[in-house]
Amino acid sequence: MKTISSIIGFFRLIRVLNLFFIFLTQFLFYYCIIVPQHSILSFSEPRLNSYNFFLLVAASLLIAAAGYIINDYFDINIDRVNKPQRIVVDNVISRRWAMFFHFLFSLIGLSLTALVAKSLNNGLLFVLNLFSVIMLWFYSTIFKRKLLIGNIIISFLSAWVVMVLYVCEMQIDFNGILLRSNQSMLKIYQLAVVYAGFAFIVSLVREIVKDMEDIEGDRKYFCQTMPIVWGTPASKIFVSVWMVVLAGMLFFMMGYALLKSYLILSGYVFLFLIIPLVDIILKLFRSSQPKDFKQLSSRIKLFMLLGILSMIVYFYHI
Repeated sequence: MKTISSIIGFFRLIRVLNLFFIFLTQFLFYYCIIVPQHSILSFSEPRLNSYNFFLLVAASLLIAAAGYIINDYFDINIDRVNKPQRIVVDNVISRRWAMFFHFLFSLIGLSLTALVAKSLNNGLLFVLNLFSVIMLWFYSTIFKRKLLIGNIIISFLSAWVVMVLYVCEMQIDFNGILLRSNQSMLKIYQLAVVYAGFAFIVSLVREIVKDMEDIEGDRKYFCQTMPIVWGTPASKIFVSVWMVVLAGMLFFMMGYALLKSYLILSGYVFLFLIIPLVDIILKLFRSSQPKDFKQLSSRIKLFMLLGILSMIVYFYHI
């Protein structure tokens, strides 16, 4: 029984659902966008073959899991206030083992990245994944408790989940970065920017909503998160502005899809992205208690999933 609870606790520690989102995002972007764009527009194969792709996905999952572990390691005291029933480090897994798994996962993740980078002759890939590992450490130890910096770091790392695949398609030599200047690379770049931008904004919104949920514990341990420094009303306005920006992006995408006669995609964007986003904005201004912000955070996560699944709809129109 203790073994089962330890396994469940470990899965909770590494955020299995979040890791699934990372896997799904990279899987769909590779097979619904990168592969077909190369095949249709340039009659070519991706530089990142299937074998290296799955190595890269494994690296992404391990680096993310290591980040979740170190985050919980340094957040024990705050979590005792905000969510005591969900604490894993010190309750299910010792601090020593948590730190061991953090370094092990980071090391394996970077080793897999090095294999892919060597195969692609793309050192930038390794440098940027190494930078991600370093930033996850400093996020957990320093920046998470600072105004907005920690939120922006996590948002950029969420966008990197998509952009890393584009970086793998770039050709690099000793003179610098040489892009494969063909139609397929241009289209992949455009779509990578769209989905990375979507991931950035949604992650930023969700991070600040989570800060509003955790305000009690954060205040007790002198964190300088936005709801503490600016107050909850101002934080809601900040979040709503970003959601309005996102809504504008979605309306633009819907219009573009209509112009291209992508009727199913335009309908999907309106029904499954724009309408839920409006509902989230309304729910935001009705929320006042931690349980309200927790429910709102779950809605935002579902909204992110719907955004990821739009890649399948886009693939249908290619």
